[in-house]
Amino acid sequence: MKIRKTLFVGLFILGLFSFTNCKNKSKPNPELASINLLRGELILCSSEQFGEVSFSLSCNYDTRETFDLAVSLLHSFEYEEAEKAFVQVLDADPDCAMAYWGVAMSIVHSLWYQSDNSYLEKGSKLLEIASKIPKGEREKDYLDAISVYYKDWNTVDQNTRALLYEKKMEKIYNKYPDDNEAAVFYALALRASADRKDRSYKNQKKSGKILENLFIDQPNHPGIAHYIIHNYDYPELAHLALPTARRYADIAPASSHAQHMPSHIFTRLGLWDESIQSNVSSASSARCYAEASGMAGHWSNELHAMGYLVYAYLQKGDNVQANEQYQYMKTIYKVYPSNIAAIAYPFAAVPARIALENRQWDVAANLEFHESEVKWDQFPWQSSLLHFTRAIGSLHLKNFDASKDEIEILGTLRQQIIDSGNEANANQVLIQMKIAQGWLDFYSGQQDSGITLLKEAVEMEDIIGVHGITPGKLIPAREFLAEMLMAMNKPQEALEVYEKNLSVNPNRFNGVYGAAVAAKQFGDQEKASRYFEDLLNLTESSRSGRPEVEEAEAYIQQNVG
Repeated sequence: MKIRKTLFVGLFILGLFSFTNCKNKSKPNPELASINLLRGELILCSSEQFGEVSFSLSCNYDTRETFDLAVSLLHSFEYEEAEKAFVQVLDADPDCAMAYWGVAMSIVHSLWYQSDNSYLEKGSKLLEIASKIPKGEREKDYLDAISVYYKDWNTVDQNTRALLYEKKMEKIYNKYPDDNEAAVFYALALRASADRKDRSYKNQKKSGKILENLFIDQPNHPGIAHYIIHNYDYPELAHLALPTARRYADIAPASSHAQHMPSHIFTRLGLWDESIQSNVSSASSARCYAEASGMAGHWSNELHAMGYLVYAYLQKGDNVQANEQYQYMKTIYKVYPSNIAAIAYPFAAVPARIALENRQWDVAANLEFHESEVKWDQFPWQSSLLHFTRAIGSLHLKNFDASKDEIEILGTLRQQIIDSGNEANANQVLIQMKIAQGWLDFYSGQQDSGITLLKEAVEMEDIIGVHGITPGKLIPAREFLAEMLMAMNKPQEALEVYEKNLSVNPNRFNGVYGAAVAAKQFGDQEKASRYFEDLLNLTESSRSGRPEVEEAEAYIQQNVG
């Protein structure tokens, strides 16, 4: 069923979905009154569609279109609106067991770590109510599957629960071979339970294959397209998702996240213009949502899109537009919801990127936290970005006491993250510590130790990869390593590192420029010319003002006839 909605002052208020005309409407289950369910009109800022989904199972016929809309929203990670749509189904049909399943699914953000456990308490209560409702065998299987994610959540870690859920979904996938939604949700479960350290990407490839087979017959399914992108969101695999990335925004153009998500692949492949277009659309859609919903402030999706947008502008050398975004970000104080990682990250990363990419060491050394409602003590990993930037800035200014203080703070933040059980984020901070300590050793005359630490950081970065909410590291570890080799007057080795870096992080401004300078100093005029030309092509449409571009122009004029 194709889900299309009518634009009406940004509010989705058609009678069909507020259930003013539903037949056989029942009284809401009184047990739900004690649960903090999201209610209210759906806020959908477009007359376009959210994709094609058909999955209402045994709910009342009059609620099926809304149920399918809720699943479509869920597949595009429009979690709040998905929950509201499932709650509308519950209000109209309290015996719809799958609507309870839908709410429980809507409050689990399976592909990233949620620090607030209140959603687990809420989901547990919902599933307890659902267990008392008569249901068919397939509905029971779906509810049993998501229940394992909530069971014993206060004693069983998230990774274990995600793996248990994946095994349950595998059984459903095999039991109901004609149920395409079972295949889609199983594929998502495979991606969610994937081992972060597995660089063979076993789960991701298995999940991607399932989805690619489904995509042939369901080319307008939002979840299939979305999860293909997530499965291949790695430098080694990104090319596999490029055709899908270019389709997803058209499949679900009403979704802010669907507008943004293709930029993950564009970023991995260094396609900056496409990334910019994607995130401009996403941020605009998010602003519409915030305004239409009466939100007191900005929606998190806008900040998330801005983080990727600034990254793309910087890689094109476009400081003007990057700084325009940053100046606008400075005006943002209230963000909803204020307790998720996607909020604190861009607030910390955007100014840090601008300072580090432009080698503004004084700015980097004195960076301050963004003034907002964000409680920074709740976000140690995001806070580490600022302290890392301060450390690097202080090191290049030869303020070694300040850099030591920042490295010590990084160690404290890392321990805080370890204590919370988030090993992946703790390792991200450890990489930062190795880079900063490596430069401190280098400037202290211990060059071998400095090189060793940076090589360890590179190795860790290769294993861990990029965090899911980021467009990339503030600066890749390989670029730091190559820079140190250049400082040791080893341009040949530096060039090799820069070229390896570009194979993983294509079309990065500083990566291309660094390779050009290393080739020039090594005496490889052919490569120097090629990389300087690449830099000019990269920045052709940008308002840059960066001296590296002037240097490239001068070299090409002098050496290329």
